[in-house]
Amino acid sequence: MSKLGRTAKERTALVRNLASQLLWYGKVETTHAKAKEVQPYVEKLLTKAINTYADVEEITLVKKDSKGKEVEVKATKDGVKKLAARRAIMAKIYDLQEVKAFNEKKADFKARTADSRHPLVDKIFNEYAPKYAARAEELGQGGGYTRVYLTGERRGDAAETAIIELV
Repeated sequence: MSKLGRTAKERTALVRNLASQLLWYGKVETTHAKAKEVQPYVEKLLTKAINTYADVEEITLVKKDSKGKEVEVKATKDGVKKLAARRAIMAKIYDLQEVKAFNEKKADFKARTADSRHPLVDKIFNEYAPKYAARAEELGQGGGYTRVYLTGERRGDAAETAIIELV
């Protein structure tokens, strides 16, 4: 046994799950020890995304339209560095999927999620990376993407609880 009273496999799974939930929801309540364990893990993932999110290439594709005529279409794809970072991040988190909203129609849900096979990774690169890159430009420093608040002791086992959230 080692940190957090778990074997290495169990601890890795726990940290991956907490990191995935934190990146998806932006905030997670857990024990203080687990929050301290997941904080550098998430910060490293976000730093990797921030350093590579702007690496995109514009390409032109030749497609046939409805009349059979060839048309050039411009598209963007990930550059080499962004693709490598995307794959590395996908290896370190669990792939969470979008959930249909309560009053959302099935067709609307399919239209909203049609272009995204990995919504959590897309959220990291499309929302968090530009936001934190702008924050780093503004403050002149990188890092510090998460914050841990102590919330007192848990009833029952008196474990020190904390809330970890994205800044």
